[in-house]
Formats: sequence, C-alpha cells, structure tokens
Amino acid sequence: MNIKTKFFGEIEIDEKQIINFVDGIPGFPEHKQYVIINDEELGFTFMQSVDEWSLCFITLPPATLVGDYSFDLSDETVEKLELEKPEDVATFAILNIPEDFKKMTANLRAPIVINTKNNKGIQELLDGDNYSMKHQVFKEDV
Repeated sequence: MNIKTKFFGEIEIDEKQIINFVDGIPGFPEHKQYVIINDEELGFTFMQSVDEWSLCFITLPPATLVGDYSFDLSDETVEKLELEKPEDVATFAILNIPEDFKKMTANLRAPIVINTKNNKGIQELLDGDNYSMKHQVFKEDV
C-alpha cells in the first residue's frame, strides 16, 4: 500500500505495519491509523498518519532522554491494548520542535504506548508529576 507522507514523499508500507489507535490521539480523534517510520540518520522516529499526509508526529523513545523512564499502565489501557506481557510494549514521546530547535521538548507525561504484537496504540496520560509534558531534550549549552 502506498501512502503520502509529510517528510518522505510517497512511500510504500506493509498494511501489517499500521498501528490502530482505537481512541485516536487527543486533538486528532478522527485519525486512527499511523505507521512508524524510523530515520536512523536523524535518530528520530516519525509517527505518520495513514490517511492524512500532513499529520506526522516526530518522536523518540523516552528512555533515550531519561534512562530510568518507567510507569504503570492503567488497567483500562492494558485491556484496550490487549497486552499480555510488558515486553510487548513500545513507548514513544512526542516532540515539540520550535523554530529554535535547541528548545525542543518531549512530552514524557503522555507517552504513546503500542502493543507490538497486535499494533494497537494509545496515548496514555500518566498520573502524578514524575514526568513533564515539556522535558528539555537538549542541555542548556547546546
């Protein structure tokens, strides 16, 4: 299947790669299907909407920013994603990239959580204040 993307032009994807967000992503509830595109050269992953070429979230695994990043999923999320084992989870933090990229932040408080066995995804809003919605990606001296 071919899809048009925001940053990579038209690409071919395997339909098995499509991640289904049952509830959509907050702010974009009508867009429920995404594909993850890895860009090893840049070191980012891109979560591209399958049906809206202009909708693409730039992401990073949170552990690349906070080595001991961990949280407990709600029972509701475990059920929605049909999770059986913790090792079936892939987690991504959505990045906010302003004009001055040195001020880039990552939303660690609302990670994207994907069951890699069935490709179901959700954006989980974590309880507490262990993580910030605007975690600085770069240190001050960059």
